[in-house]
Formats: sequence, structure tokens, C-alpha cells
Amino acid sequence: MPDWSALIPVLPATGKRTPALYRELRRLIEAGDIPPGAKLPPSRDLAARLKTARGSVVAAFEMLIVEGYAEARTGAGTFVAGRVPTVRPTAPAPSESVAPKMPLPGTLGVAMADARTLGLFRTLLSRHLARPGPEHFFYGDPRGGDALRQAIAAYLRQARGVRCEARSIMITTGIQQGIDLVIRSALAPGDRVMIEDPCYPSARAALAGAGLVLTGLPVDEEGADIGEAAPGAKAVYVTPSHQFPLGVAMSMRRRLAAMQGMDDSGRVIYLGTFSKVLFPGLRLGYAVIPDALLDRVIALRIRTDRSPPTLAEAALTDLIREGHFSAHLRRARRQAQAARDALVAGLSTAQNLSVDVPDQGLHLVAALPASLADTEAVEIARQAGLGVRALSAMAVTQAPRQGLVIGFSGFAPDVLEAAARRFAAAIAGF
Repeated sequence: MPDWSALIPVLPATGKRTPALYRELRRLIEAGDIPPGAKLPPSRDLAARLKTARGSVVAAFEMLIVEGYAEARTGAGTFVAGRVPTVRPTAPAPSESVAPKMPLPGTLGVAMADARTLGLFRTLLSRHLARPGPEHFFYGDPRGGDALRQAIAAYLRQARGVRCEARSIMITTGIQQGIDLVIRSALAPGDRVMIEDPCYPSARAALAGAGLVLTGLPVDEEGADIGEAAPGAKAVYVTPSHQFPLGVAMSMRRRLAAMQGMDDSGRVIYLGTFSKVLFPGLRLGYAVIPDALLDRVIALRIRTDRSPPTLAEAALTDLIREGHFSAHLRRARRQAQAARDALVAGLSTAQNLSVDVPDQGLHLVAALPASLADTEAVEIARQAGLGVRALSAMAVTQAPRQGLVIGFSGFAPDVLEAAARRFAAAIAGF
């Protein structure tokens, strides 16, 4: 008899032997390794080679016969059926790397990796894992833990001038979830919404995806002009402190029209996130919800994902309360300014580029020569190793503006400057 053990893999050390042997024999038959009409080895011989009970082999043969893969011939043995399905193995597809591809310098939405903050956060997580409180073992408040909401409320009152209490704060997985909760709680498909023009693309996508009718709100050097809001608009979306993407701050006279810190009517919802200042992988943000809307938002949160992650909440609460968050912000501002200056220095080597240097924020806007469309410049920048976005793609209903939106957060200054210089050289002929 041929040495069949070379064709059959070793059976698992534990578990049921019969189905394992059946699957292996069937695989060999379907692959054509045991051809139609071939005789299977005697059950006693195969059992001895595989060091398993003969009964397991007999049972596997019987399963093959029932399924039509084999047939028993009295006095002769068990044979592969004359006609069986053939399954040829296909060439394996090239495996894709599971490691995320690093973004090009200048790409928007990249946070700075601060080694000191990461070390502190790891220590704080370990503290709560070593002595986990009861809040980690049941579903808590859908708004999030009271301790973190208290810490955020204190921070917003002091640093942002937001009038709020902990009870009005909803912990979210970022601004995008906050926008979604507000849309589904306060608006309906067909409602008209005014949005800054140009605008934050993810906000526009969320609003448009909910079936809302969008109208662009003009933005100038004073920010969005709330006075231009169309009659009948149910909501207005603005980024007053640092407009995205133009980077301008809303003037005081326009802030008086609709700012949360100055709002006495309970109509303003304030959204924020820790993604940009800490790291997007944290997935924690917040929304300050007016009383009239709070119950609806809470009910929607319960129906969707119940409550935020308590472990990350606990570590972030300690980070804020113990003063580490404020210290992180100071370091992050210095790093962002150094990166901004390096990016500006690199872009300034191009005589045909005009750069608006922002006082704050994590991105800037560069104006292009008239002969170069920003959509074309995006590809030129990519070839030069610089990640940029076309300003024209961020228009809503106003005439698109030309320019490039370039981030400077999360990249070393020398890397940013080198990439910007390569891009500047590439567009020198336009």
C-alpha cells in the first residue's frame, strides 16, 4: 500500500477525530490529489498510520459515502467515486499590510504624539485597571461619567467662556457623533440648514446625509455672517474661534448674534473634541446640550450605544484634574508653532505662493497662482511628498475659492519644511 500518511496532515491532538479526518479526505478528493476511482487505504492501515481508533476511520469513510465522494465495493474496499466535484486552489491574493499607512506631511487631522502625555495616560490607565471601580462593570449614565463631565464643565467655563453645568454635557466619541446626535434629535429631513461656506467637509457630509437642505453662509475676514442666514433656516453651523478651513476668528459683533457663552435663549449647542489636542484614537469629545433638547439627545444615545467607554473616561478625568491636560496644551502649542513656522518657511521659497499665517489652529491656507487650479496642485503636492486639500472642494453653494489647505500638526518641523520646499520648487514654472 502507498504511504497515505504523506497526503493526510496530522490530525489535531484533541477534539473529534471523525469529522477532522472526513474534512481532510474530502479536501484531498476535491483538490484532485486523490483521483476519481482511486482506492482508499484499508481502515485498519490508515488508523495505524494516524494513531487513531479504527472506528473513527470507518465513520469518516461512511460520511464520504453518504455525501457521494466515495463508494463501497463488497469484498474490494472503499473507492473514490467516479465523478466528484473538483475544487482547484486559487492563487492567494497578495496580503495587504495591516500597518496603517503614514500620512504625508501636511495632511489634515494628524495629532501630535507627545511622549510625556502618552506616558502619563498609560500610568493613569494602569491605575484604574489595577483598582477598577464599580462603574466599569455596569452601564452607567448615557451622558458619560459625572466626574469627567464636571472636569470638562470647569475647563469650558474657565478656558472657553462657555456657560454650562455638568448635567448638560454629553460625552461623545468626537464632534462627528455630536453632530449626528443633534441632527437626529432636533432636525428632520427637508429642514433648511445654513453652514459656513467654505466649510468643514465632515460636517457637511453629516448634514447632507440626513436629508437636510444646505445653504452656504458667506465667510469673510470677520468669520461667518450670521445676519445672512436665510429666513426659515432651522439651524446654523459655525466654527467661530478658528473657522475651518479659512482660519479666521468671528468678530465680536457677529459673536453677539449666536454664541453659546452669550446665549440667553438656550438655542446654541457647543461641540468639542479631544482628538486634535490629544490623539484621535482616544475617541472622546463632548457636546453642551440646551435643557430643551437634553432629554431627546439622552434617549437617542441610549438607543444607539448606551454610554461612553468608562476606562478611557477615568484616565482622561485624572489627566484634566491633576493639571496634566493644561501642561499638555502648553507643550502642544509650542510644538504647533514650530511646525507652522517651518511649513511657512518652506512654502515661502515659492515666489508665486501667498500664505496666510494663522495665530492659532493646526492648519493654514495657501493661495495659488491664477494659472494653477487647486485640484491640479493637490496631485503636484502629492508627488512632492506634501499632503494638501483643495479649498475649492469645501464650497457649499457659494462660488468655490481656489487655494490649498495644509495641516502642520503631528509632523516634525524639518520634515514639513523639506516637503514644502519640494512642492514650492515643483510649481515654480506656473
